[in-house]
Amino acid sequence: MSDTRQRLIDATIQTLRTHGIAGISARTIAGTADVNQALVFYHFGSVDQLLAASCAEAAAQRVQMFRERFAEVGSLRELLAAGRELHATERAAGNVTVLAQMLAGAQRDPALAAATSAALEQWAHELERVLDRVLPATPLIEIADTPALARAISAAFIGIELYEGADPQAADSALNALDNLGAALEALDSLGPLATRAMRAKIRRAAPTRPPETDHQPT
Repeated sequence: MSDTRQRLIDATIQTLRTHGIAGISARTIAGTADVNQALVFYHFGSVDQLLAASCAEAAAQRVQMFRERFAEVGSLRELLAAGRELHATERAAGNVTVLAQMLAGAQRDPALAAATSAALEQWAHELERVLDRVLPATPLIEIADTPALARAISAAFIGIELYEGADPQAADSALNALDNLGAALEALDSLGPLATRAMRAKIRRAAPTRPPETDHQPT
């Protein structure tokens, strides 16, 4: 990637942090990057395409940064703990603000919606890898739709991140509730063989019929 192209991507992320989606323009991005605004169109064709490229690269960088941490996860409770670490890191880096702005823009712009969805899919696929590893040891494997569960977890953490901007105390309570859920799941994992079989059977009977499994295609 050329130096100018990278500077424009970095400047787009910084502009989202400081000006929000409403303040995004070729002029503001070029000013942050300290380049001629014509270079936005030369390298990306449009501001929307620059936003899409920036969103995708930012997500790829963050996922790569946490990949080793996710590889250490050996249980659902550990996954929740890793998610809490991720939340704190992303908040400190200002990336929660960027995500909030991209989600706001996605409500009115199909191109931004597609770019934001693709970025979120990177996180969902990473979570799927973890769930594929840890779920078989739990009774939840009887009803688990791994792709759907990965997206549910992603949505939960995104919601908490956005909630924190309005009510930090409530967001912290929500994270604590997830910690308690993790403790309950860990207790299920520690059941003996007979109790585990009984729990699996009960879950199978209580669960709705699972739809046929299909390969998930990112939107």
